[in-house]
Amino acid sequence: MSPDHARHRKPAPRRHALPRALALACVLLPVAVAMGRSSDRNKPLDIEAGSQSGVFSSDSVNILSGGVHITQGTLDIESQTARLTMSGGEVVRAVFSGGPVVMSQEMDDGTPMKARADNIDYNLKTEIVVFTGNVSIEQPRGSMSGGRVVYNLQTGSVESGGEGSGRVKMRILPRNSDGDGT
Repeated sequence: MSPDHARHRKPAPRRHALPRALALACVLLPVAVAMGRSSDRNKPLDIEAGSQSGVFSSDSVNILSGGVHITQGTLDIESQTARLTMSGGEVVRAVFSGGPVVMSQEMDDGTPMKARADNIDYNLKTEIVVFTGNVSIEQPRGSMSGGRVVYNLQTGSVESGGEGSGRVKMRILPRNSDGDGT
């Protein structure tokens, strides 16, 4: 289902209303590349893979396989395969698969973020990142897991849920917590 279609469907009836504080915390929970170090986009993109097929030119698709490792500033992504789509000499879409895809990045405030999923699809034109399959996103102040997480970098909107009858799980720690929830 496309993000536009999902946005316009009627929400399922809720059996229990979320407390206002929890709802606000869920909206404010930084997710994945959402708040990644903004200076990372101006750093060189380093790619290492077992093999590469394609041409890094104006309009092309490149397939990387055999263990892919991509870094750009504090961003670090590892996957079995990656498909990089280029337009006008710039990468416009990156699809990582062969899970788990492991991603880490330092946020602008210096805190670390780690994410794992079976697939990560980042559309650089629309600035929408879709994590699917066994998604787990962890930061010092909280975590989110589920079957699917869609993050819109332009609006800050996060949509998450499980595949089929699955559920999304979140843990949000208080500001002065030592991380164990006590």
